[in-house]
Amino acid sequence: MFQRDIKDHWTVQYEEKDFPHVQMGLILNPERWRELDPFILMAEDWFKRGTFSDHPHRGFQTITYVIDGRLEHIDNHGGHSILEAGDIQYMNAGSGARHAEEAVDHDIAHTLQLWLNLPKELKSTKTSYQNVYSETAPTVQFNGGSIKVYAGQTAGIKGPLEPLVPFALSEISLSENSAYSYELPEGHNAFLYVLSGDIMAGTGETNLKKSSAATLTFNDGGAGPSELLLKANKRSKVLVYSSKPIKEEVVAYGPFVMNSMEEIRQAYRDYHEGKFGEEAK
Repeated sequence: MFQRDIKDHWTVQYEEKDFPHVQMGLILNPERWRELDPFILMAEDWFKRGTFSDHPHRGFQTITYVIDGRLEHIDNHGGHSILEAGDIQYMNAGSGARHAEEAVDHDIAHTLQLWLNLPKELKSTKTSYQNVYSETAPTVQFNGGSIKVYAGQTAGIKGPLEPLVPFALSEISLSENSAYSYELPEGHNAFLYVLSGDIMAGTGETNLKKSSAATLTFNDGGAGPSELLLKANKRSKVLVYSSKPIKEEVVAYGPFVMNSMEEIRQAYRDYHEGKFGEEAK
């Protein structure tokens, strides 16, 4: 089985924001979309109510992981839910979503949000949402830790998340001095984010600590799944994301991800003409 290594890695830098957006760190930079394909960006945010009120999206999917606090989701199709630590919400913005993501009451919501691209033929699909609560994601124990599978198939289990494109996401918890070989699907580009702790990752045993992100080497065209070896220097928690590259041109502008600037302009026209529907409230 092909053994994955760390291709590039960095420590996320955080920026204090104006109230009610408390702090933000850019984990995946959209300027690197060709290398990250099909991932567009990922941000880590701390925010109070009023930061991400009613807003539109088109042409991509979001995967929001709640690290701490409570997150309230409201959309203009009547959807409403409260997510807590370890919960995930998937959104297919498709042809046009309009929603709000708010901290609950006086909480400070602490989240990770990934933007996952859609291929051109799926950018006009119907908007949809799916919640995966922490306790409903299957978990497998191993010697020295556990793996929780939100999406995709690994460790003999399949996650409940049902995105429109091939996608895998697992949360791996490791005790001090333990190790785990994570199996990734065939043909997937991948990255990881260290939520806590201190690990050695890949065949080169690259040291990664809390708030570190890393891309993985990619066996383009290689047959079969691959593996990523993780070793914990102390108690650690890691998220591993992977998906198949789309290999299309990307224009990400504001809240839209399309294939051309003209499609971006059309998205703005459609939004201002009310084609995304009424305000989410």
